[in-house]
Amino acid sequence: MQFYNIIIKYRFWLSILAVALGLTLNLTGTGFWPIFPIYFIALIGFASHFFIGPMRLIQGPMEAGNIEEVEKILATIWFPGLLYKPVRSTYYTIKGNLAMMKQDFDSAEKHLKMSSSLGSPMPEAEGANKLQLGMMAMQKGDLKQGETYIRAAIRLGIPDKESEAVAYLSMCQIFMNKREFRAAKDFFRRAKACKPTTKQVLDQVKEIEKYISRVPG
Repeated sequence: MQFYNIIIKYRFWLSILAVALGLTLNLTGTGFWPIFPIYFIALIGFASHFFIGPMRLIQGPMEAGNIEEVEKILATIWFPGLLYKPVRSTYYTIKGNLAMMKQDFDSAEKHLKMSSSLGSPMPEAEGANKLQLGMMAMQKGDLKQGETYIRAAIRLGIPDKESEAVAYLSMCQIFMNKREFRAAKDFFRRAKACKPTTKQVLDQVKEIEKYISRVPG
């Protein structure tokens, strides 16, 4: 596995080396067809570098929380527009998430929208993407756009119960703001049914619970 990762990391330069080797053999009088396998391997290396990229290498650093290494790997993708569509979608999602960590919300929104426009092979991943866009829209005070994105996230599916609870709590807040209290209470019940455990989400549940029982509907 480690050897395979090394090949992925250096395949562009190995491909250049293979082409140089093929040309050298050509110049020494070796015919084209005996050298063809070398050129073919180089072609595969170039194609996989530009069309698939090094996304496989990101998993380890992401799990270890090594954001600097993730950014270094992403920087080796010189032409993201050439990436195979699902890979390109993942690339922009990761770029968006990294920007969110740095609280660069404009850049995060731009990258997440690019990912969303490409779609995802996994609906849950696209749902998580829409949820992030919805949360950013709400932070900007655009509740209408936030509702559109969060509804789409719920429809597509959200990969974990904590995020699902956040989506329902956000919808609860939106409908409270619209004074549609019956719908707000329904979303609140659905959020609690997710049984969230993280402190941030539980604090939000407790805060809403203080006043939602007193509203009509």
